[in-house]
Amino acid sequence: MSIAPSSTDDPARYRPDPSVLTALRSPRLLTREALAGLVVALALIPEAISFSIIAGVDPKVGLFSSFIMAVTIAFVGGRPAMITAATGAVALVIAPVSREYGMEYFIATVILAGLLQIVLAVCGVAKLMRFIPRSVMVGFVNALAILVFSAQLPQLIDVPWAVYPLVALGLLILIAMPRLTRIVPAPLVSVVLVTAVALVFAIQVPNVGDQGELPRSLPELFVPNVPLTWETLTIIGPYALAMALVGLMESLLTAKLIDDVTDTHSNKTRESWGQGVANIVSGFFGGMGGCAVIGQTMINVKASGARTRISTFLAGAFLLILIVLLGDIVAVIPMAALVAVMIMVSIGTFDWHSVSPATLRRLPKSETAVMIITVAVVLATHNLAIGVIVGVLAAAIMFVRRVARLVSVQREVTVESGETVARYTVSGQLLFASSNDLTTLFEYANDPERVVIDFSRAHVWDASTVAALDAIQTKYRQRGISVEFIGMNAESAAFHTRLSGELGTEG
Repeated sequence: MSIAPSSTDDPARYRPDPSVLTALRSPRLLTREALAGLVVALALIPEAISFSIIAGVDPKVGLFSSFIMAVTIAFVGGRPAMITAATGAVALVIAPVSREYGMEYFIATVILAGLLQIVLAVCGVAKLMRFIPRSVMVGFVNALAILVFSAQLPQLIDVPWAVYPLVALGLLILIAMPRLTRIVPAPLVSVVLVTAVALVFAIQVPNVGDQGELPRSLPELFVPNVPLTWETLTIIGPYALAMALVGLMESLLTAKLIDDVTDTHSNKTRESWGQGVANIVSGFFGGMGGCAVIGQTMINVKASGARTRISTFLAGAFLLILIVLLGDIVAVIPMAALVAVMIMVSIGTFDWHSVSPATLRRLPKSETAVMIITVAVVLATHNLAIGVIVGVLAAAIMFVRRVARLVSVQREVTVESGETVARYTVSGQLLFASSNDLTTLFEYANDPERVVIDFSRAHVWDASTVAALDAIQTKYRQRGISVEFIGMNAESAAFHTRLSGELGTEG
């Protein structure tokens, strides 16, 4: 009995396990999802505030945006258990709008970015994920881990000495707790115990309340009052497009990473338009927009064991409850407790296998170079999207160089039916990088009156190669030598027939 390969468009491929209904019917699973959501909500608060500051807006803008996007994506998103909220990458991209044009244009930019993400989703932008090599993904993950860790350093430098034992206590709990039980997420236990120690012993250390004022009311509908003119579009358009691309890239890469962690599949197209819808809703409630947040997603999936959209929804719901109703309690949570959680997230996120001496010895140097380039660019720009783009370009260049070296031409002179024939066998992938030197590999002056070139071991990929083959024919004909191309596969032959003589190389 044969089994047909599953299609990437098969709905069963993306069916989550466990499903939301399964989790709702299981007290154990539902408790796990709820506790995971609570931990994520706590971890979102200080980051949302800091991202608001980066974007140049009030802290409540980032907090409300994180709430709205998490709740919205839980209903329209594609990757179960992935967390979407305000992010630093998006804040950096659109910060100039709030600074130079004000809040109305800022919100209009967020809404337009959401619309563009929906358009890009319809155009199939998610399919471009297949062109991101493994070395770039490893670089993305490692750079992300380093960024998450480095973001904690301001909370560890020039602070009261009591911060360090509290962070150490938090790390100890995070390491030991999973070995004792996984019923309650270790990050939640760590935050609660570290906070309790700080309160019981009246330890004065920086807390969540020091990061910014928490809102006291619910978000309200916000319709930006901007003129619907071409001038407005020229102002916000470039920023909106940049935000849409950065947000989609980070979200799709995060979804792919979580696919690997959970050994499941997710619908990247649905995730793409889901991100767009979430940004639009966020904008209309005065939020700054965002995308998938890897740190909190890793807390949710890896540290807390969440697997459904229930945790994503509850992360947003708990966030609203914490900042609006329990703001005074949340404000006293020591930053040391959250720093310990994020340090463990960064350690767990980093691909340590990728930098082990044994791995580095086995991998081609080009693969390692691409990973290092990706990490270096991300750390230099603090922008994951730019790092990934540069990494993909570096991988493409190195691939082309490697392919170009694999092209070879072998010559053999034989006598057939009393006629001397020079037979050339071309092997390899013929494209612009390899075909530029192809014309120099033939002995035009020394060949007999008949030349046969066999392409049965080669493939013609582009117009540069066809132009090179036309040039070879021209050089032989100028010497009165007959040249014959044989052995091309159907695709190469059709491509060559269509373009040969039309590229201006003869005449």
